[in-house]
Formats: sequence, structure tokens, C-alpha cells
Amino acid sequence: MAKTNLKDMSKGELESFVHKSSLPPYRTGQLIHWIYEKYVRSIDEITEFSKDLRKRLSEKAYISNLELLKRQSSKDGTEKYLFRLEDGETIESVLIPDADRLTLCISSQAGCAMGCKFCLTGEIGLKRNLKVYEIVDQIISVTRVLSLESIVMSPREKRVTNIVFMGMGEPLENFDEVVESLWRMVEFMGISKRRITLSTAGIVPKILELAGRSPHVNLAISLNATADEVRNKLMPLNKKYPIKSLLDACRRFPLKPRRKITFEYVVLDGINDTMDDAGRLIRLLKGIRCKVNLIPFNPYEGSKFKRPSDEKVLKFQNILLAGNITALIRKSKGEDILAACGQMKAEYI
Repeated sequence: MAKTNLKDMSKGELESFVHKSSLPPYRTGQLIHWIYEKYVRSIDEITEFSKDLRKRLSEKAYISNLELLKRQSSKDGTEKYLFRLEDGETIESVLIPDADRLTLCISSQAGCAMGCKFCLTGEIGLKRNLKVYEIVDQIISVTRVLSLESIVMSPREKRVTNIVFMGMGEPLENFDEVVESLWRMVEFMGISKRRITLSTAGIVPKILELAGRSPHVNLAISLNATADEVRNKLMPLNKKYPIKSLLDACRRFPLKPRRKITFEYVVLDGINDTMDDAGRLIRLLKGIRCKVNLIPFNPYEGSKFKRPSDEKVLKFQNILLAGNITALIRKSKGEDILAACGQMKAEYI
């Protein structure tokens, strides 16, 4: 008989498993604590259970784990993790240090079907959606590595502080699994909703559904153009959900007090970086509580796009600021290990 993966179970399913195993209800909370807070790799590591109980549960259940294939470190401190899934597919996660933050960029799919022309991941195509436990396991696996290192190298424990769905894949194309993973992060792992950001290329119906079904995490929109003609070429999804419908959904998206929608704008030399683009962007975002992250394009081998000059990006930013748009230039990290925005492409083996 095939064993049950405990990480593949919702809280209700865990409660049912505990009941069918003739155990008292409080065992459900213990399982959640040991799996999602203490990051155990196997049932045998749950020392709160007796040896007999661990043996009995191990005969019919197990705790899944990602296999770490490679860990690369950038000169700026960014780290890229290559994980193998149970079926042999591979995904990448990126750990980004910044002052008092340690942000983990996680994947929601193996590959991606969006086909954004400036993104290396899009060249892979979609392999498959990730399961809930494969999404959450990226956090668990990286935190486990950091915890071991903090014991050996430093008295201060290093922990992931922020989560961003900006890795491989389009999160809203894997809607149910991503939403469930968000609830597990918040309810099982104790991660603050304010410290989780979901980035989407603009699946309009799912943006509005997200507000009603998920915890109120931060929303980021990958915009990257101010005219449909340009965005159609950069992001094929725009032909289905053009800029107006996307921004209409953003205007209807319920925001908590002091929250803003982030618009990500990859700046491409000679494509979307004109002063006219900056002016249009101001007009497009009017009435939306937002900020803009300007991301100078991160080159990779074979790309037909070029990175704009720092002077041009700064001028673009200044126009937005003059138009009362909060605009930040996002410093790329991990470029030397292909871990920057748009550079992720897991090594398929």
C-alpha cells in the first residue's frame, strides 16, 4: 500500500488522518508544529511521539522533502538553490539578503507558459504545476540549511523574513495550490501576511478571486509596458487581458490600510524606456494606490534586449516622482549566478 505524504494534507485531512489512526485530536497540532515549525524530515524525528507511535505512523505515512542538487552563492550574498522534485523535475529558489531582511523568492511552477520575451524561464515552457507541499517545502528546505549554518557559524539564527512569489512560473495559473500554500505559510508557519508578496503577469479573473480566497498578502503586477502594442510583443498574455482590463481589476482589488499594489516595470533599452512611456505610466496608474519598481533589464546569453543606461532609468524615475508616483529603482542581485529577475532557468536533467 502506498504511503501517505503528510505534507500533502490540509488541516482537515490531517485531522481525518489522526482520527483514522485512533489518535486523540491534539496530535494534529503536534504534527503541524513538527512539520511546519521544526522542519523535521521524517516521522522518526518527532521525538514528542513514542517510538512505538513513530513506527506505527511510519508504516503508512511519510514526510516529503525536496532534494537540494546545487547551491550557488553570488558575490553580493545572493544564493540560488536548485531543487529536484520527487518526479525528477527541477525548480529554483533565490535567497536575497538586504539589510535586516532575508527574502526568499520561490517558484510556483516547474517552468512557465507565459512566454514573456525578456524572461529566461519562459524559454523552458511549462513542465507542470507545483503541489502545495512543493511550494512550501522551498521555505522549509532553505530555512533548514540556514538553521544548521547559524548553529555552526553564528550565535544569531538566520531566518527567512519575507516570501515573494517571483520565481519560476505564474502563480495565478496554479491558483488552488498557491492559495492553499499561502494559508499554510500564514496559519501553519506563522509568516506575517505583510511579509508575503505574490507577483502575477496579469490573470485578470484570478486577481479578483485572489482577494476573496487567500490571506491578504501583498500584490505585485508585472506591467512592463504602457501601450498594448508593446505589451502584446513583450507579454503574449496581454492579448487576452489587455492593460485596461488589468488596471481595472487593480482598481477593484481591495487594499488594506497603508497597503499598495506594486507595479514591476522591467526597463528595456529602446523598447519601453522613453519619456512618453513615463508620462503614460503616470496617467495609467492614476487612482490606484501603488508604487512602481523599476527593474533595469538583466541580460542573459541569447537575449535580444539590452539594459538601458543608469542615466536613462534615473530620468524615467524622476518623471514618475514628479507625477506623484512612488518609484524605486530595484537593484539587481545575483546576476553573476543567473539569479536576478528574469534570469531563472532550472537545470533540467
